[in-house]
Amino acid sequence: MATVKYTKDHEYIRVEGDTGTVGISSYAQQQLGDVVFVELPGVGKSFKKGDSAAVVESVKAASDIYSPVTGAVTEVNPDLEDAPGTVNDDPAGKGWFFKVKIANAADLDDLMDEAAYKAFVDTL
Repeated sequence: MATVKYTKDHEYIRVEGDTGTVGISSYAQQQLGDVVFVELPGVGKSFKKGDSAAVVESVKAASDIYSPVTGAVTEVNPDLEDAPGTVNDDPAGKGWFFKVKIANAADLDDLMDEAAYKAFVDTL
């Protein structure tokens, strides 16, 4: 079963084995408004935890998407190039950005579970 963790920058990572699927939370997509463009990383590109890995642009602003873990990109979501609004329609499902092979599972220890993330968002 997948485990979902969240960052304070509103990215999520859905962990299945040693692979994580990264996207932005429903809260983040609501704050951004209509997503009009997504710049994804290249497959094989490696990131350290906290590195800027992608960019999402909306009618309101452009925002960096930070890698929640250290690892290498194994796959990107090809649908976002032609349909970036998928991020608004289904951020936790079809609106994912990229998949990463997790280099260090301990990176997940600093992230919030769903209950902690909801409590964090409630303070904003």
